[in-house]
Amino acid sequence: MSDLPYLAAAGLQSVGTPTLWGVTILAVLALLVLDFLVTRRPHEVSMREALGWSAFYIALPLAFGAWVWYRFGSKQGVEYLTGYLVEKSLSVDNLFVFMLLLAAFAVPAVLAQRVLLFGIAGALVLRAVFIALGAAALQTLDFAFLIFAIILIVTAAKLLRDALSGHEQEVDINNMRSVRLLRRFMPVTEEYHGTKMIVRIGGRRTLTPLALVVVALLATDIVFAVDSVPAVYGITEDPYLVFATNAFALLGLRALYFVLHAALSRLVHLSYGLAIILAFIGLKLGLHWAHGIWSGVPEIPTLASLGVIIGVLVIVTLTSLRATSKAGGGEKEVVAERH
Repeated sequence: MSDLPYLAAAGLQSVGTPTLWGVTILAVLALLVLDFLVTRRPHEVSMREALGWSAFYIALPLAFGAWVWYRFGSKQGVEYLTGYLVEKSLSVDNLFVFMLLLAAFAVPAVLAQRVLLFGIAGALVLRAVFIALGAAALQTLDFAFLIFAIILIVTAAKLLRDALSGHEQEVDINNMRSVRLLRRFMPVTEEYHGTKMIVRIGGRRTLTPLALVVVALLATDIVFAVDSVPAVYGITEDPYLVFATNAFALLGLRALYFVLHAALSRLVHLSYGLAIILAFIGLKLGLHWAHGIWSGVPEIPTLASLGVIIGVLVIVTLTSLRATSKAGGGEKEVVAERH
């Protein structure tokens, strides 16, 4: 471990100095602005464009991880890389729901990446709020780790139950509370008006379907943040590293969606893998909490966690590809329900 000093805030140790926090937040905002500039003119995303941006958003967090390792030591480096892998895995599950929402709202292909970008920007804000709340809980509640552990284990159990039931997730936009609430206060047009979310029709301000799908994405982001943030806190207690892993995992979702869109339906065993990972991290958090009370209780090293997570993801990917190949090359779409 590096002998560099840490900033401690009410008992929580963090590598995030005010300068590092400021630079990181500015960098995230700059990347968001760049993405909005890239999508300012609606267009269908080619595979070449999607692969290029995906490569960039994979290389960038890996390079940052190498810097964290070099600057702060192997412990922080492994924690960052493990947390990033967990968040990236969970973000792929986000894409299942994004895919369903875009299909349910019949989002035109030329507007898909702009819709995704609004959802990602909202998710970043929500994750920042949840990360701050998580840090506050860890500082003030002795049993915060136990609460996080219970959340993850309950979520894992629901994932596994839904996967075993074989129930495919469907999105009924007319029954979504966020959509019904908007329609109660403002009229909604039948057709899209480019990237506009509000237009004037007959002198009256009217929402477009784009506004509805963006709100729906934000509503689902809240649900995903409930298990995503505790999961990465199960890897590292450093709020800065938690934020960095979430930010990098989310920023690459826009491009990753178009790369994986055709393959998402083939990852039929992903829910099983995520259930195992969340339950494992929940167990890790529970043991960490118990170790603080009874020193004889063993803890799971972060490096071992990294090995388990990689192993689970490799196995479920291979079994998914094999299962869908036998079923006819992945023509049958199976999407496991999460929430």
